[in-house]
Amino acid sequence: MEVLDSEHTCDDTITINEKVRKLPSEESISSMCQIFNALQCTTRLKILFLLLQGEMCVKGIEDALGISQSAISHSLKNLRQTDLVRVKKEGKFAVYHLADEHVETFMSMCREHVEE
Repeated sequence: MEVLDSEHTCDDTITINEKVRKLPSEESISSMCQIFNALQCTTRLKILFLLLQGEMCVKGIEDALGISQSAISHSLKNLRQTDLVRVKKEGKFAVYHLADEHVETFMSMCREHVEE
């Protein structure tokens, strides 16, 4: 068993206060918690990875995942509420896509992290 150097000291009050000042706001933390809660569902994660490859309508997502339209719609509603996914109308179809490049980067980095 490796012996650790016992010279380490705990952070001082000034260092701790500097770190606390750099914390996100309570509002930002709350929004992040909502996003992480949304990501706890395998269906929502699968939808995000499908949309990472390009926009899709509900029927396409339903066919890809073999899940009912109501389950897909419920998941998409949650993803829209957390602004991970956005929708646009194309004729009579609602087409879903990732909200922005931040979501794309986050999903790609998360996958890369777990598949290392």
